[in-house]
Amino acid sequence: MIRVKICGITNAADAFAAIEAGANLLGFNFYPKSPRHITEDEAAKIRRQLPKKIKAVGIFVNAPPVDVAALCKSMKLDAAQLHGEETPETVAELARSLPVFKAFRVEPEFRLGTLDEYPEAFAFLFDAAHTGQYGGTGRTTDWDVARCAAVGRRIILAGGLNVENVAAAVRIVRPYGIDVASGVESKPGKKDHSLLREFIQEVRRGERK
Repeated sequence: MIRVKICGITNAADAFAAIEAGANLLGFNFYPKSPRHITEDEAAKIRRQLPKKIKAVGIFVNAPPVDVAALCKSMKLDAAQLHGEETPETVAELARSLPVFKAFRVEPEFRLGTLDEYPEAFAFLFDAAHTGQYGGTGRTTDWDVARCAAVGRRIILAGGLNVENVAAAVRIVRPYGIDVASGVESKPGKKDHSLLREFIQEVRRGERK
């Protein structure tokens, strides 16, 4: 089954709407410059209410590994998603204590060999390339590159996914997981609950094809 991660959760109502809609993972963005930023205290309150079957993921951008590890431990997060220019050494260090999703901004010229430099990563998140922004751009990732990468690797596809295109993305890429933020929002940081339901229904429809 393809995992569905709803990223940029900022409030409990959206968290539970995502779970009810069928999400498997929820992403909490600790990058201060993100429009979906959430404080550790706010995220911890939501985390304590989540069912055990739902995985909580912390999103970080170029944060010191010691800080990432400490926050993940204190909040009992299930994985850390690194969305900046983190090195293979940083990934390996954090991977000793929890699964790490290493994110890349992908364009047609992206070298798949880059992934081999991160053998300790649990999965790779492919997002759209956009200078100066770390995710949440609403732009589509190169699906052909993602499709090739998904052969033998855990690829989480993100970038510009919405109810209109996610079924096609699933059919073409066959990823390990799907990640969405802006594609199910009424405004940055606020999810549209009907879009959440429809989006996950479309993921499952694409999966059945």
